[in-house]
Amino acid sequence: MDKLERDVLALIKQDCRMSHAKIAKAVGSDEKSVAAAVARLESSGIILGYTALTDDGAANPDFVEALIEVRVNPMYGRGFDAIAEDIYKFDQVKSLYLMSGGYDLAVFIEGRNLREVAAFVSEKLSVMDKVLSTATHFILKKYKIGGEMTVPSENKRQPVTP
Repeated sequence: MDKLERDVLALIKQDCRMSHAKIAKAVGSDEKSVAAAVARLESSGIILGYTALTDDGAANPDFVEALIEVRVNPMYGRGFDAIAEDIYKFDQVKSLYLMSGGYDLAVFIEGRNLREVAAFVSEKLSVMDKVLSTATHFILKKYKIGGEMTVPSENKRQPVTP
């Protein structure tokens, strides 16, 4: 990745609605070069998509998100990849990561309610052949999403003055 691509990517990560013209001005380049850089970033798989940061729980009080830690028995010759592929195919799965530590995989899922998430864990995930154990953590409140605070910050501390 060249400097232009790095600079363009940094700006897109801050605001993916920024126009190519505005990015070009910010990085000291022309719009055509920026458009080409964005196309390269997309085709290479560095930019996977564009999305809005939303607080779905604020929009729908019954909405549930959970982090499920999963301990698995890796498959000979394919390691964790085959199991991860079986898991990420489920629509409920929004993110999936291979982790170090006590559990192998971190699975982030969404559901319309608590029962839907519980059913996913008990009927789909924990019954998979290579899954040894799971630990489900329900997300109760989000304070920061993708670098953005979800609640106004109230600085109640008094400044220290000499």
